[in-house]
Amino acid sequence: MGILDLFRLKGRDQSDVGQAKAMAGEGMAFSGLDDPALYEFIRGGDAGVTQAGVPVSVSSALKNTAVLRSVSLLSFSIGMLPLHLKEKATKDVAAQHSVHRLLHRKPNGWQTAFEFRVLMQQRALTKGDACALKVRSGNRIIQLVPLANVKPIQNNDWSITYQVTRKDGRKIDYHQRDIFHLRYGLSDDGVSGLSMVKQAAEAIGLALQAEKSAASMFRNGMVLGGALKHPNTLSPEAYGRLKESMAQGEGAANAHKWKILEEGLEIETFRAPGKDAQGLEQRQHQIEEIARVFGVPRPLLMMDDTSWGSGIDVLGQLFVRYSLNPWFEAWQQAVERDLLTDAEADTYEAKFNAGGLLRGSMKDQAEFFAKGLGSGGHQPWLHPDEPREWLDLPKRDDLPEPMGAKKGASNEPS
Repeated sequence: MGILDLFRLKGRDQSDVGQAKAMAGEGMAFSGLDDPALYEFIRGGDAGVTQAGVPVSVSSALKNTAVLRSVSLLSFSIGMLPLHLKEKATKDVAAQHSVHRLLHRKPNGWQTAFEFRVLMQQRALTKGDACALKVRSGNRIIQLVPLANVKPIQNNDWSITYQVTRKDGRKIDYHQRDIFHLRYGLSDDGVSGLSMVKQAAEAIGLALQAEKSAASMFRNGMVLGGALKHPNTLSPEAYGRLKESMAQGEGAANAHKWKILEEGLEIETFRAPGKDAQGLEQRQHQIEEIARVFGVPRPLLMMDDTSWGSGIDVLGQLFVRYSLNPWFEAWQQAVERDLLTDAEADTYEAKFNAGGLLRGSMKDQAEFFAKGLGSGGHQPWLHPDEPREWLDLPKRDDLPEPMGAKKGASNEPS
């Protein structure tokens, strides 16, 4: 597409937009000539087209099951884990603070905290940046409104302006103090995060083409189960009886039934050609490539290469430590930077509670609680109410003090 062709698009009616779609390639669709995605495509030229010959956008990438599973697994984990604003000194939840309510319960009038965090995490993973507008009442932040089509721009004084392109094509600039910005940790300029979809476009494009090739084989290819071999020509009577017999063997209810073959017929079963096996290996390899990009262990992408026994606990710990922990830190520090004043950041901190994902089996938890309460001669470091709180059980006043604990003494570590 030449530059003159792009300007000619301006003079066409909406019926010609289909040509813009075709020239953009499969997977790229624009709602009209004022669609910001079209301008982004024009600015990027053919950068979105991979060596595999297919353009990779966020929407097309999410049609690949490995990408969809990786993004949803990380986003749902961030959304479902409790995120609290706590006092640094006491570790108590700052339930009365407006930021805690936004993060933990209701960020705006139409989203739950789960839905908001899932959306923000999804955009940070796929686009590199996720932004939300801070709506204030006085000095209090009362809503967080997710924004799409946002471009961070660093000014000469090192401050950041967030340029938002609305659906009608108009651009609105917001100051840094008005935006909550969650970015992917890797960045070229320290302002915008790298898009994992763009960085892994070649691997994703190859995976999309491998799926397309497999679908084409089933749509257009000839897939046969076997053949009946005869040295000469069947008589019309034998051929009619054979066709009737084959028709009676169709359906799952007739699977593995025997056939009576006439006039020296022999059965030859076809095997899948080697190139089909190679295609399957290629698709499996692309799943591994995508898992590597998003930092998701292969078994969590339903790759059948591990034992789902006692190793599941270790796998969950691996996922939390190396896949989720960097995102926990990104969220926590973004909250302190954008949603708290400097004075509040000295007093409060945002914390995810990943205990539910890090807990072992019930047997391991029972042994840990028993030792923490002083069983087996161990010095107690837990109060009976603490394990009950972790297990979502109510407090009780009739529980004994931990073994070895002195009356009136605190068992909390200093």
